[in-house]
Amino acid sequence: MTNFNMVSSQQENESLTQVEVIPLLIPYNMGKFNLSHRVVLAPLTRTRSYNFVAQPHAALYYSQRTTKGGFLIGEASGVSETAQGYPNTPGIWSREQVEAWKPIVKGVHEKGGIFFCQLWHAGRVSNYGYQPNGEAPISCTDKAIRNDGSSRSSYPPPRRLRTDEIPHIIDHFVVAARNAIQAGFDGVEIHGANGYLLDQFLKDKVNDRDDEYGGTLENRCRFPLQVAEAVAKEIGADKVGFRLSPFSDYCDCGDSDPQALGIHMAKSLGQLGILYCHVIEPRMVTMLEKSESVKDSLLPIRKAFNGTFIVAGGYNRSDGNKVLASGAADLVAYGRLFLANPDLPKRFELDAELNKADRSTFYSHDPVVGYTDYPFLEDHQPNGK
Repeated sequence: MTNFNMVSSQQENESLTQVEVIPLLIPYNMGKFNLSHRVVLAPLTRTRSYNFVAQPHAALYYSQRTTKGGFLIGEASGVSETAQGYPNTPGIWSREQVEAWKPIVKGVHEKGGIFFCQLWHAGRVSNYGYQPNGEAPISCTDKAIRNDGSSRSSYPPPRRLRTDEIPHIIDHFVVAARNAIQAGFDGVEIHGANGYLLDQFLKDKVNDRDDEYGGTLENRCRFPLQVAEAVAKEIGADKVGFRLSPFSDYCDCGDSDPQALGIHMAKSLGQLGILYCHVIEPRMVTMLEKSESVKDSLLPIRKAFNGTFIVAGGYNRSDGNKVLASGAADLVAYGRLFLANPDLPKRFELDAELNKADRSTFYSHDPVVGYTDYPFLEDHQPNGK
């Protein structure tokens, strides 16, 4: 077992000295992917994909944040025309979208990065304007969102999916996964978190069905696990990750027993041979704010999963190193810090000062501002030194 705290190094005089090792920068083998460090780019919605098509400026954004052997998870990409819920978010269901992603993925690969596409369906976190023919968004329920925790004022009541429609939605995920591989991605992450469609089925606060997809824990997990199984069968389980947020109540989507939900999903995903499980910390009470008073732990969920375990949720350099050193995670996903610091692994290595993220530009549609204009560390140095 690697000692994350200290390693011995033979000096020229053959005396042993202790050299500090930064856990975040220790290489890691994630299945067949050899990662050079454990700092993961978290999936971040950037709303710069006009008309739901990834744009050329995304190539610069992702390549800026790529290191040789670094792992990047792309922003949420819709799996079908019914999947969208926000403006200018990319899709992966059409040929045009696949072709648009190809040069972006190529840019990451040219710098030696490993790149996964996050597959997403917003479910009821949408409105008529994003749906084909102005129809109601689909969900496990017909209950509308009361409060999504943001300034967004209202959502229409969704349409409850019929039991016989669910296989069609599963197929949308399968086709999207196939498209992602055709676009050159190394794998996919299925978005089962943050109050979106799969999370809506998982959570008993939302799921009020009385068929085989509702009621018991096993029934509520059935659809998300069927998606994972079908995608794994299509592209290989060794190329599939799954994101969960069992403790969150984002988009009015909470659960009465999040620990049991997380453990069941982790164990079931492990039985499918899924490459990794990516879980949001309980302390993230909203998508942008964390609470240090939350005492719940992801450790039981981590122990239930037999693959790579990625944690996310307000991590900095110090607590990222701590969670790895404790064995509670294998990798740490960074969102806002990686957004504001395209050279985040280098800054962690040097323990350098970090740029601050500008919230006002998070969801701007500008192709540069708040997107590709955050400075690198060398930009602060005279003559680039």
